[in-house]
Amino acid sequence: MTSHPTCARCPFDWAERACRKAGGKGPKNCPTLLSKDLAAEAGALLEGDPDLWAFARASCIQESEGYGNKEQGYARVRPIKPRIVEVVEFARKIGVDRLGLAFCVGLRKEAAVVHEIFETNGFEVVSVICKAGRVPKDTLGLAPDQQVDPACDRETMCHPVLQALVLNRHRTGLNVLLGLCVGHDSLLIRHSDAMCTVLAVKDRLLGHNPLVPVYEYDSYYRYLKHPIG
Repeated sequence: MTSHPTCARCPFDWAERACRKAGGKGPKNCPTLLSKDLAAEAGALLEGDPDLWAFARASCIQESEGYGNKEQGYARVRPIKPRIVEVVEFARKIGVDRLGLAFCVGLRKEAAVVHEIFETNGFEVVSVICKAGRVPKDTLGLAPDQQVDPACDRETMCHPVLQALVLNRHRTGLNVLLGLCVGHDSLLIRHSDAMCTVLAVKDRLLGHNPLVPVYEYDSYYRYLKHPIG
C-alpha cells in the first residue's frame, strides 16, 4: 500500500469509515487518521478568515438543503433541487449581487438561458465568452494542424485567463463556469479573484455528461480497463 491517500479505493464500508464516525476504520494511509495536523491547520485557516468561514458554512448549509425527507431518517432522504437552483440559492446565502458567467462558445445557447435565469433571480450578470479578445492560436505556437479547423487563417483561441481578468475587473462576487474545456477551466480558476463554482463541464462526445463512461465501465466503456493510447 502506498503512503499517500487512496480514499477512492478504501476497503471499508462507508458506514464504518474513520471519516464518518468516531472510532471508525481506515487503512494505513487513511488521511483522517494520519493528517490530524493538517486538519488542525485547515481549521485554523477557516477560523482565521471570517469570509472563508462564512463561505464554508454556507456551503454546508446548501448541501443540507439539497435534500428532502430528512425528518424521516437518513435512509429516506432524497434530492430535491437541480444544481442551477443551488447556485442561485448559494449566491444569495453568501450575499452576492453580481455573478460572473464564464462560458464556452459551444454552449452559447445554454449560456443565454443561464444568464436569463440569474437575472430573473435578481443578480447582475457579467458573462464572458471563451473567445473574447480574438487572440489567434499561433500566439501559443500552434500549427494549423493543431487547430480545430486547420484551414482557418489564425483560428481564435479560448482565453480563460482573459475571461478571469475581465470578471476581476468587473468585481464579480462568484464566478460560474459553464462548459469550459479541460485545462481552460483550470486556468480560469487559477486567475480568478472571486471564488468559482462549476455549473457544467465540457464533454463534446457525451452531451456534457462525462460520467457516462464511469457508469458504463463494465459494458460499453470496458476499453477503459486498459491504458488509453
